Amino acid sequence: MKQLIDNFWQFVNGVDINAIPMELYLVVSTVMFFAGVAGFIIRKNLLAVLISVELVLNAAELNFAVFNRYLYPDLLEGMFFSLFGIAIAAAETAVAIAIIINVYRNLQSVDVEKVETLHG
Repeated sequence: MKQLIDNFWQFVNGVDINAIPMELYLVVSTVMFFAGVAGFIIRKNLLAVLISVELVLNAAELNFAVFNRYLYPDLLEGMFFSLFGIAIAAAETAVAIAIIINVYRNLQSVDVEKVETLHG
């Protein structure tokens, strides 16, 4: 644990960008991904489901950036994929929030179970 804290402060002070091993980034990404999947399955609120989907997307974007940094440190393709993913996630969030607002106007609820009544 002390080594991890020392690596963190070296990273913050700009001593070495490779102070944090790739495995730690992948652990964070995995936790984010499975938290998003669990939230998507368990949650009953549409906004919570949307946040869970965003967690999954952010985990994928973190993987793009990490693998680009460690496999091809001089190239920026992974960073561009991450920026593209962030733009797609922003557009997806805007559309999803608009849909959630319309669902709330019609049903006065944002529960996933009540959305089933919209089947035409």
